Amino acid sequence: QVQLVESGGGLVQPGGSLRLSCAASGTIFSIKAMGWYRQTPGKQRELVAAISRSGSTNYADSVKGRFTISRDNAKNTVYLQMNSLKPEDTAVYYCNAYPYLNDYWGQGTQVTVSS
Repeated sequence: QVQLVESGGGLVQPGGSLRLSCAASGTIFSIKAMGWYRQTPGKQRELVAAISRSGSTNYADSVKGRFTISRDNAKNTVYLQMNSLKPEDTAVYYCNAYPYLNDYWGQGTQVTVSS
């Protein structure tokens, strides 16, 4: 059974940084590209960043130059380094396969950017 557990969220001031982690169990990590997604109330979940098994990355325009996605295949973990955070980055952040698989959404981790 696949399980994705996100961690690392919190409250940070504008301009600050956070590093999110997603630990994956099961076979999903070894066979899939992975992505970080975010959702705010009343809005659709959106892709923030994705990384292939080989390390190729792509980012939403709104986070380019500020966020970095990476993965440690030995640890079955994907990371999202978030720098220069803005209030509009406030959301619940989730990891999932890319493209996402509906059955594999975890609880997510809340990121709040506020002074």
